[in-house]
Amino acid sequence: MAYDRELAFIYRNPTRLIYGENTVNEVEQEVTGLGCSRAFVVTDEGVAAAGLAQRVEKALGKRHVGTFDRCIQDSSLQIIREASDIARSKGADVLVSVGGGSVIDTTKGMAIVLKEGGKIEDFAGMQSLTRPQTPHIVIPTTAGTGSEVTYFAVIKDQDHSRKLEFSEDHIIPNVGILDPTLTVGLPPMLTATTGMDAFCHALESIHTTQSSPMTDAMAMRAIEMVMAYLPQCVENGKDLFARGQQLLASTMAGIAFCNAQVALVHAMAHTLGGLFGVPHGLANSILLPHVVRFNMDVCGDRYVLVARAMGLDMKEIDAENAGVAVAHAISAFTAKLGIPQKLSEAGVPEDGLVNASEVTLTQGPMVFNPKYVGDPQEILGIYKNAW
Repeated sequence: MAYDRELAFIYRNPTRLIYGENTVNEVEQEVTGLGCSRAFVVTDEGVAAAGLAQRVEKALGKRHVGTFDRCIQDSSLQIIREASDIARSKGADVLVSVGGGSVIDTTKGMAIVLKEGGKIEDFAGMQSLTRPQTPHIVIPTTAGTGSEVTYFAVIKDQDHSRKLEFSEDHIIPNVGILDPTLTVGLPPMLTATTGMDAFCHALESIHTTQSSPMTDAMAMRAIEMVMAYLPQCVENGKDLFARGQQLLASTMAGIAFCNAQVALVHAMAHTLGGLFGVPHGLANSILLPHVVRFNMDVCGDRYVLVARAMGLDMKEIDAENAGVAVAHAISAFTAKLGIPQKLSEAGVPEDGLVNASEVTLTQGPMVFNPKYVGDPQEILGIYKNAW
């Protein structure tokens, strides 16, 4: 699909990736390869209770110096302070995150604090770091965030009910170990919503103002894989092949959006997470078809690519109606997965939508949306449609 703008772009993919069943056992070798010897594991109570963190600790052997297992759903400033203090007391020289997006983002924040000192909130924003941070190995236990390959982190400021965004090349993890055996215990609904987070990353990578042929390729293949394998993962969580394909799709979508950025869907979802605690993947899933309809008059040709990747019948789909077809297909797909279709079902109060619309305008991803949005009333209309 041709671009209607002159292309100039930078493509990043510095993370070393190891994929395969039981590749978690290679974590000690990766620690050694980074020139490190004192590994500190970061995880949450659920992952620890499932025995997954213990698998990593065992694989690390004598290089394991401690574990922090109190990460929460939305990574917070306080958690990062607490975990960093413990890791520093253990003399950690490499961090190993074992979990989903919140655990990984917590660890990215810790990597900054351990190297730079000070408070993590002092580093919010874009590209303020001037040197590599504490080495970080990611072992994801969900298949949606793609955080193992991105330079983004989102940290919740609990005191002000907002999410702080960090965009730093120097926090891209050094290594990602993609082991599908660590995702088999993920419950069906969490499998579905985190999987749709990956789908959203891929779709937004295609329609942002920073998209490129490189990111299109990654994103389109990721969408194909999510469509094919996410339903299998939801229906049979022990299907290791499907779990592995979904994990790869998540990583590929992560590479795509790390380069092409995300846009309005994520800006709105971050707001809902900050104000009302809506899980990120769920918010993305509900909002995505409504944002597609909002954007379709300016990027219909982009949605032709999405329709093709989704496997839709292309005989009657063109730039004029691709957005409608894609939005309808997304809603049908998520409904089949059992994901709630309305924000009202996700606990968002109707009387909070006006404030949410105003807050969304301050979110970083807004600048990459293909359709300029400067009026909170436009955002409010989308929220109301999704409510």
